[in-house]
Amino acid sequence: MSEPIRVILADDHALVLEGLRSLLAAEPDIHIIATATDGDRLLDAVRRFQPDVVLADIQMPYLNGLESLPEIRRLSPASRVLFLTAYSDDETIQAVLSARADGLLLKTDPPEQTAPAIRQVMAGQLVFPAAARRWLFVPRPTLPEIALSARELEVLAVVAQGLTNAQAAQKLHVSANTVKFHLQNIYQRLGVNNRTEASRWYLQNYPNG
Repeated sequence: MSEPIRVILADDHALVLEGLRSLLAAEPDIHIIATATDGDRLLDAVRRFQPDVVLADIQMPYLNGLESLPEIRRLSPASRVLFLTAYSDDETIQAVLSARADGLLLKTDPPEQTAPAIRQVMAGQLVFPAAARRWLFVPRPTLPEIALSARELEVLAVVAQGLTNAQAAQKLHVSANTVKFHLQNIYQRLGVNNRTEASRWYLQNYPNG
């Protein structure tokens, strides 16, 4: 059995924090390693525990979630960051996108979506509610002047679905090393560092797959 996903929860409302902790305690593959009630405590926890995933409210005292994100990236570059919010307006969604978060959950969504969302961001997928995706991934008039080959686009399309290299290789009937080779070229061409950033680029520029 693989190691559980190590998660830090952050919310300034004790009731929400305890509700999330209780909800996720029932998931054998998710382990809550720390909680925080403001941005400063969140950064301290990230520094100490180096979590796999941070699940944080956007609105928190001292330092809100979006303001804390650059420092989270600096302190723990491998951590995925999933935000919670009660607001689904365009401004909030645009702010989350601009901050380059790994996902957004609405507090009005069913609680049962929380654990799957954590697993999805851990697997390298971007997680946004349906309403946010419709607004977020609007087709652009022109695509950036970045030349990816047809094969590279095919590989990226599969990776953007959250598949591992081995799963992508099986789907495309190639070797895992071939997928890895194409991804290295894709990262270089797009100027990104990992599959999450490459997937974000693909979903923004090819919203209809």
